[in-house]
Amino acid sequence: MAAGGSKQAKRIDANSIKTTTLFSFVMFAMILISFLWVLTSFFLDTYYQRVRTQEVIRTASSIETQYRKSPAHFGDYAVETADINGIYIRIDNGSGTIIFDGTRAGLSPDVYNADIERIGKKLAASPNESVTETRMSASSGSAARLVYATNIQAGPDMSTLYIIAPLYPDQTTIRIIKSMLSYITFILLSVACLLAYALSRRITSPIEDLTRSAKELSTGNYNIKFNGSSFTETKELAHALNKASYEMEKTDFYQREILANVSHDLKTPLTMIRSYAEKIIDISGDIPEKRNADLQIIISETERLNRLVTDMLSVSNLQSNNVEMHREIFDLVEAAQDVYESFMVLGSSQGFEIHFHPCKAAYVMGDRSKIMQVMTNFVSNAVKYSGDNKYIDIQLSRSKNKVTFHCIDHGVGIPSDELGHVWDKYYRTSANHERGIEGTGLGLAISKSILNLHSANYGVNSEEGKGSDFWFEMDTVRKPSAKGKTSRDTQPEIRVSAQGGGSGEASEQ
Repeated sequence: MAAGGSKQAKRIDANSIKTTTLFSFVMFAMILISFLWVLTSFFLDTYYQRVRTQEVIRTASSIETQYRKSPAHFGDYAVETADINGIYIRIDNGSGTIIFDGTRAGLSPDVYNADIERIGKKLAASPNESVTETRMSASSGSAARLVYATNIQAGPDMSTLYIIAPLYPDQTTIRIIKSMLSYITFILLSVACLLAYALSRRITSPIEDLTRSAKELSTGNYNIKFNGSSFTETKELAHALNKASYEMEKTDFYQREILANVSHDLKTPLTMIRSYAEKIIDISGDIPEKRNADLQIIISETERLNRLVTDMLSVSNLQSNNVEMHREIFDLVEAAQDVYESFMVLGSSQGFEIHFHPCKAAYVMGDRSKIMQVMTNFVSNAVKYSGDNKYIDIQLSRSKNKVTFHCIDHGVGIPSDELGHVWDKYYRTSANHERGIEGTGLGLAISKSILNLHSANYGVNSEEGKGSDFWFEMDTVRKPSAKGKTSRDTQPEIRVSAQGGGSGEASEQ
């Protein structure tokens, strides 16, 4: 039974593109064929009458021309014309009446005498050379025959040409037309089904390939390549999916790498806390100096863990917009000055050189403490990655109603293909994976969220091996009149030697 169940045909998905396309084409073909049948049934008589009338008039003109040119040979021509066109031809001239009957009615020509008499009177009373009249069928009420009369001048004698033509298709013709339509219906439906099947396969084949590749990608196979076939839309989709696969692979690599780094950063302080706690119990508990030194190390490592947890909570709150903002008007240059001065206390033990280039006072609207957090992250980040150069520039510039903060280092830089990831959580550039560089890997992610909350422009310009320039730009506002503080319009460049490191809110490039 299991084998039989595996051989069961797959259920047809009525919502699939293949089924929908196939059904749509077949329905379209059936609508066209139905429309053709309706037109044939309702308009065949009307169309036949109109075309038949035009043909009779053309035939009458040819007969008239032939009669004038060669009356002696007219008989053979008239017999052939009457037979081919299925019409009744009568000519009244000075010598008598000539009749050519091609209607094959099997009736005596006298049946048309009444029509001839009536159209003759109408022609005599008409100023025109020819007259036409449509006679209706007494049984069906539809047009039954066309009666045509015209005067012909052949030599000295005047003759009258009469033509009577049926205005309805005979049953044989109708049967032929319906039989032909039946064949056309079968052929069109067959062709429509074949074309619909081929087109649906061609449309759905690249989509099915993309779906299979996407399922492979979902299992973690980043080596899969998406092929969009020959359609522009599927090519663009395949290109987007290939790019997404590449970015997912890089993100997965960075996350694994930073997970190892964060695990190491968590394990180290925990190990030290445990070790020094045991040391206090076993060795230094009764020696105040050693006990206090060990306790200070435990406190320091605890603060390190606290900074990591705090940064994680900050990122979570900022990205979920669950954060309290204290907006005010403040001088961004003054705030940058405070950030700069906070790095002066680090001293010059490692020979760092930080330059501060302020501009005129520039007032902005925002949360002063959070903007200072962004600037602190940028400067601390530059201190960590300035490399052997140990030279950092903090610059502020104004342009119209904008003020821009720059933090420039001349260190390891960032590879061009990784610039888009520097704002990601736990990101660390491949240019430097030293575990000796402390930090949570969340500083730039926090900075990004803060700047987004302030609708500020931000970015990074970097060249591998030459350093990086992290910057943000905010709109300026009018200075509040209540403050009355003297703005720092012309401040000289300030230099200070600082110790490498920075605050715990710093981020890794």
